[in-house]
Amino acid sequence: MRAEREAVEGALLCAVVGDALGVPVEFNGRLALARDPVTSMRGGGTWGQPAGTWSDDSSLLLCTAESLLRGFDTEDLGRRFVGWRRAEHWTPWGRVFDIGGATSEALTRIAEGIAAEQAGGSTERSNGNGSLMRILPVALHAATLPVPEMLDRIHRASAITHRHPRSCMACGLLALVVRRLLRGDPPDAAWADAKTKFTRWYGLAPWTAEWPQFSPWLSADLAGLAESGIASQGYVMDTLTASLWCLLTSQSYPDAVLKAVNLGGDTDTTGCVTGGLAGLWYGSEAIPSEWIVALARTEEVRSLIRTFARMLFE
Repeated sequence: MRAEREAVEGALLCAVVGDALGVPVEFNGRLALARDPVTSMRGGGTWGQPAGTWSDDSSLLLCTAESLLRGFDTEDLGRRFVGWRRAEHWTPWGRVFDIGGATSEALTRIAEGIAAEQAGGSTERSNGNGSLMRILPVALHAATLPVPEMLDRIHRASAITHRHPRSCMACGLLALVVRRLLRGDPPDAAWADAKTKFTRWYGLAPWTAEWPQFSPWLSADLAGLAESGIASQGYVMDTLTASLWCLLTSQSYPDAVLKAVNLGGDTDTTGCVTGGLAGLWYGSEAIPSEWIVALARTEEVRSLIRTFARMLFE
């Protein structure tokens, strides 16, 4: 039980750190980062923020973890997300400096009275990575439930900002990987099991229309792909693929998150999602101490994460 609790703490803290590593170079190209790669916490850059600043990814992830202390309630999640948007809740320095378009539109709908699970965009264009980046606490919270019940919660949580089946399925696949990593499976075994269960649970209507988006790389040797074959922009499938690739092709937490950030593009989100997966396997002790020291609101973040992990296993 203690090992699982420590894995949860590692996953969430490593996700926030991965996000913060990516913030200063968000939108930078891969070639530019090859010339000047991220190797440690930086300040300035894209958003002009101090070193250790995390983005909307971690803000919404932390809002989610805090909400889940009271149980799974999508209306409460939506309210907390709106509170963050108003700079009232879980910002690193008291203001919001980055928010995705689909998330912003969804939170406006919630503030206007739309039910949280109906607020997210449902068109094909509504498949950014804004739900994938914050789904980790829900996956951890639901990991011991039967798979259909776990996936139902994942879909409902995704729908708050991203309601299209593709985004829901991407979050579901990530949750299936998280489920096995939390049980102690190494990354390659967790990925193999997740693919099998994904095929089983999403092989029927209404999900089959989205199979062309998933089947090519479900059947491919993901770990064997060259970096040139890995996209890393804000599309949900890019982030999912890139994060799994970074996990499967790395031998340490720093290696995984730095590889993710230096792919360029949506660096904070790729760093956050990769960090969460790698943190489940390597643990928070794998984070270089200087990265922890630099992190915004370190003690408050760690306190929430410890409380969340204790709640799951006490």
